[in-house]
Amino acid sequence: MRADSLTGRVLIAVVALVAVLAGAVFAQALIERRNFRDVMAGYFVPPPQTLFHKDRIALALLGIDYDYNSKDEEYSTNARTDTIMAASIDFPSSDDPSGHVAMLSVPRDTDVVLPSGREDKINAAYAGGGSPLMDAHASERVIAQFLGLRGFDRFVTLRINAAKELVDAIGGIDVVPDETMNYDDTWGHLHIHFIGGRMYHMNGDQAVSYSRFRHDECSDPCRIKRQQQVIRIVLAKLQNDKFHDLLHLNTFIDIIHRNVYTDLSQQEIMSLALAFEHFDRGNLTTGQVPYVDTKDLACCGNVLIADDAAKRALVQKYFFDPIAPPRSSPDAAAAAHVVPASVHVVVENGSGVAGVGARAAEALRKAGFVVDGVVNADSFRYDATEVHTDPRATLEGQRVLSTLALRGASVQPDPVSSSPPSGAVTVIVGRDYVTGGGAGAVATPK
Repeated sequence: MRADSLTGRVLIAVVALVAVLAGAVFAQALIERRNFRDVMAGYFVPPPQTLFHKDRIALALLGIDYDYNSKDEEYSTNARTDTIMAASIDFPSSDDPSGHVAMLSVPRDTDVVLPSGREDKINAAYAGGGSPLMDAHASERVIAQFLGLRGFDRFVTLRINAAKELVDAIGGIDVVPDETMNYDDTWGHLHIHFIGGRMYHMNGDQAVSYSRFRHDECSDPCRIKRQQQVIRIVLAKLQNDKFHDLLHLNTFIDIIHRNVYTDLSQQEIMSLALAFEHFDRGNLTTGQVPYVDTKDLACCGNVLIADDAAKRALVQKYFFDPIAPPRSSPDAAAAAHVVPASVHVVVENGSGVAGVGARAAEALRKAGFVVDGVVNADSFRYDATEVHTDPRATLEGQRVLSTLALRGASVQPDPVSSSPPSGAVTVIVGRDYVTGGGAGAVATPK
């Protein structure tokens, strides 16, 4: 038998097999009323529980900055970690279809003792000058020991360009800075000029600059809050604007290939991507390790002394405790005890009147709430203001509602699939904010 004939028959057999499999998958999709892609993925990509042999993994997230040489060229050799986060990832299951992600930030200036016995800032653990793999594993070990974890299952290292390119790829983000910022670092290519309380449509460079600003009273802890604010806004835009088409997916993949280094395998990445494709950002929890004091080291200046008791409590909650059950329905007395500074708010203008969203945001900000962004709602036909919350955050919603002081407004706990983050609130401003008085008398910040 001729070789090309044999090859042709084998090829026909392979094509036929693929066609049969595709037909079976398509039939299953019709019968089960599931997405064709979801059913097909189930045949070829195992769930993360199968790959990792557990229901929860710990992931080290490291953000690496560039430095510049005398020729103004970027280089990352001996770079230190600009961002340090430990993520606890609970995989989706039948009891928890969306899954949960908790991200604990560690200030980069936190005081630690390195394996060499030298006392230094925790971000120095990465700057070993070895390969990216060696530096990442060195940093993993120090962070895990500091947090009291046995170790991390995987790590992800991101160059600073990853955030820049992602924000640019989604068309920028709307951010309201919580304070006025003016800072220039020509050597570090960092130029930050924002007025507090004013909404900015930031491109990638601006969003990263805003996230990196630390020249205020609380320095690194406030910088971490801004990083978490930007993460929430980006997640909200990715979900609300539905960047799921092939063009955007290819762009995101290119960004990852250029700027991300990880020990996750391609199969693990695909499995996680499919498992969390419909992730509810209401199931994202963020926090940071607090500190109780500072001191100066001869090697590197001022360092932060972590609050060990608070750190242990956060690690226990994020990495070991089971997912907390939904809270019971609130009452006015309990809602009154909610501290505004603990509540993150996204304001959506659904009134059709320009500037009303910014006015509501300013009123909430003056009342002490943390306003993460101001955007347009899905329509401009809202007559009454609506306060949307995660089912576990209705107390926070009631607290925001009482501040708005609008009779027709209501708190609406959303289904898990569409809720804002736990502890966060989305306010859709209606026409009643213009006509009903209440907090609407505050002047626009624009």
